[in-house]
Amino acid sequence: MNRLKYVSICFVVLLVLLTCCNSEDRQPAVAGQFYPGNANELSSALSMFFSKAVKSKQIKDVLAVIVPHAGYVFSGEVAASAFNQLDSNRKYENVFVIGSSHYMAFDGASIYVRGDFITPLGKVKVNKDLGNELIKKHSVFTDRVDAHLREHSLEVQLPFLQYILKKDFKIIPIVIGTQSPEICKRIAEALKPFFNTKNLFVISTDFSHYPKYDDAIKVDKAVADAIISNSSDKFMKTIIEYERKGIYNLQTCVCGWTSVLTLLYITENDSKVRYTHIQYKNSGDVDYYGDKDRVVGYNAICVSIEESKSRTEFNLNEKDKKDLLRIARNTIVEYINNGKIAEIDEGKLSSAVKAKCGTFVTLHKHGQLRGCIGRFDADEPLYKVVQRMAIASATQDFRFSPVTSEEIPELEIEISVLTPMRRISSIDEIQLGKHGIYIKKGNRAGTFLPQVATETGWTKEEFLGHCARDKAGIGWDGWKDAEIYIYEALVFSEKELGIK
Repeated sequence: MNRLKYVSICFVVLLVLLTCCNSEDRQPAVAGQFYPGNANELSSALSMFFSKAVKSKQIKDVLAVIVPHAGYVFSGEVAASAFNQLDSNRKYENVFVIGSSHYMAFDGASIYVRGDFITPLGKVKVNKDLGNELIKKHSVFTDRVDAHLREHSLEVQLPFLQYILKKDFKIIPIVIGTQSPEICKRIAEALKPFFNTKNLFVISTDFSHYPKYDDAIKVDKAVADAIISNSSDKFMKTIIEYERKGIYNLQTCVCGWTSVLTLLYITENDSKVRYTHIQYKNSGDVDYYGDKDRVVGYNAICVSIEESKSRTEFNLNEKDKKDLLRIARNTIVEYINNGKIAEIDEGKLSSAVKAKCGTFVTLHKHGQLRGCIGRFDADEPLYKVVQRMAIASATQDFRFSPVTSEEIPELEIEISVLTPMRRISSIDEIQLGKHGIYIKKGNRAGTFLPQVATETGWTKEEFLGHCARDKAGIGWDGWKDAEIYIYEALVFSEKELGIK
C-alpha cells in the first residue's frame, strides 16, 4: 500500500471516529443495571409493573408526578403507579424531568442541551431550543455535560414515559447540583411559568435511606404528608425533625429533597394545586431481594390542578371582614356587660355579609385559645351567625369559664367563614392547612378548622386522631370507620387586619 493511499484511509477512519465522538446524544449509563438493557426485556418488565400498579384514579389535569429512581426490581411498581395517573393520549409540549445530583455538587442546575437521550426503547428528544433559552435567561442554569453522564435519576424515568405516553414528547432534562434552598427558589421562579396543563413535571426522588423497615414506614409517611400539605416550610422542618431523631441508620429522609423543594416553591402559593398520594412501598417489600434491616423508601405522589367548587363566587372584601370583626367584638361587649344582643343596621352591610354561611368565631387571649364555637349550616344572615357564635364562644365553650368584662380588651377575635361540607372517600383528599375536617360516627361528631393543622404542625393522622378522640369522643382510631367530611374556610382576624 503506497503512503498516499495509507494516509487517505487513515484520514477517512479518523473522520468517522470524530463524527461518532461528536455525536452528543446522551447514551444510557445504567441500562442493564437499574433496568433491562434489552428492548424486549425492558418492554416486558414495564408491562408487568403497570399491570401491578395502582389503577388510574381519574385525576384530571395532572401537572407533576413524584416518582422513585431506584432499580426497577425495587421501585418499578411504585413508579408505574405514579405514571399510571397520566392521560396516555395527552400531548405535552414539554416534560420537565428533574432530579438531584448523586455524583457531584455544583451551583444551580444543569440542563442537557447537547443532544437527545437514548434508551433501549429508542431516542427521547430534548427540547434544545427551550433548554438553551432557559440557560440564556437564568444564570441559575448551566449546560455542563458532566452532571448528566453518570446520573441515573433522570434516565430511569424515560422508559416509563416512552411506555405510557402515546403522543410524541420532548424533555427538558435538569439535574440540580445545589444544596441551597435559596437557589432552589430561583430555579422554581424560572420554571414556574411552565407549570401549567401544557407541560408535565417529573420529580425524581427516593425517600428514606437505610433505616429498618418499620422506621422507614414512619419516616416516609411523615415526609409524604409534609409534601402533600404543599408547604415548603413544613417539608423542610419535617426532614430536619426526623434526621435529628437519631433513628438507627437513617442517612437521609429524601435523597432528592432539592428537587421536591423546587416543586413546592412552584406550587405552595397556588390554592388550586392538589397533591394526591398514590402508593408507598420500600425495598423491604420486594420478594427474594428485600432486606428489612436496611431499606430505601419509595412514594408515588401526583400533583394536579382543581377548580374550587365550594367557594365559587362567594368572597368577602376587606370592608366586609372588618365589619364582621367589629360586629363580633361589639356583640361580646354588649352581651357580657348588659346581657343584650346589639342591634345591627343592615343597610350599611354588603350582600356578602348578609349571605347565609356557616361560621366559627375563635377567641384568643395572649396567644392562647380562649373559646371557639361555630356552626356549619345557617338559615340566617352571616352577620347574625357571627353574633350568635361570638356570644357562644365567650360564654358557652365548656372547656373554659365565661369571659369576664375585664378580659374583653385582651381578646383577639378570629372569624372562619365556611364553605359547604363534602364527604370524602379517602383521606388522601385532605390537604392540611387547606381543609377542615368534620368526623361523624353515630350520634357523635367533632371538627377541626383548617388552621388547626397549621398551628399545631400535626401530621394528617394526628389531625384525624385528635379530632376523633378529643372532639368527637370516638377514640384515636375512630375516624377509620367514621364518616369524614372536608370543607374550606375564609379566615381573618383583628390582628391580621390591624383593627384592634
